[in-house]
Amino acid sequence: MTVTWPDNLAPAFKVSYAVVPIVGSDKGFPVRRIYCIGRNYAAHAREMGADPTREPPFFFQKPTDAIQYVAAGTTVDHPYPTLTKNYHYEAELVVTLDKGGKNIPVEQALSLVHGYAVGLDMTRRDLQRASGAEKKPWEIGKAFDHSAPIGPIHTVAQVGHPASGVISLKVNGEIKQNANLDQMIWNVAEQISRLSEAFELFPGDVIYSGTPENVGPVVQGDLVEVHIDGLPELNIRIV
Repeated sequence: MTVTWPDNLAPAFKVSYAVVPIVGSDKGFPVRRIYCIGRNYAAHAREMGADPTREPPFFFQKPTDAIQYVAAGTTVDHPYPTLTKNYHYEAELVVTLDKGGKNIPVEQALSLVHGYAVGLDMTRRDLQRASGAEKKPWEIGKAFDHSAPIGPIHTVAQVGHPASGVISLKVNGEIKQNANLDQMIWNVAEQISRLSEAFELFPGDVIYSGTPENVGPVVQGDLVEVHIDGLPELNIRIV
């Protein structure tokens, strides 16, 4: 069956998906679904008031059109969102999948990975905390417009599977986050395996793999620079 959308609905569907450029290719990576893992570095778990022991991982989602692409070597204006007075950065390694499945064994999980990118899980922290205190969903704090900045994707053939290396973030030149990827509580293969127990994964899925400690606020005018060894920096200016 062929579906034809009425002309007045067409603009809505033009912005309902995101395509992220792939380094060394004229093709883009079409994003199907954005998964994020919470509290995946022990020190960050502590600063969020949680037990950093190896409890089962938990996941949340952002809408596909939360993606904000940031080309390498550029600084993109990032709008300070509405409703919040405590807007936070969270530097993350992003994983992209070009294969899918359910109940993927850990030893097979990395075969699903297409590539990696630098990302930010931007968070309206006051709204997230208020929702948590009232035992309500997190969406208003996490799943809003432009809340998932991402840099260009480097394929596994180009960068391998980054299991260690510096992940850091600066605000106005001052280091705020500085950790190592090997400090993840659940590594990338384990995240994919656990996620596939809850959802059937598909090509086009994206995983934001967690942030280190020292998340904090930004205000209008701040320059945020994210670094992960082996990948180009991601730079945004809060406007």
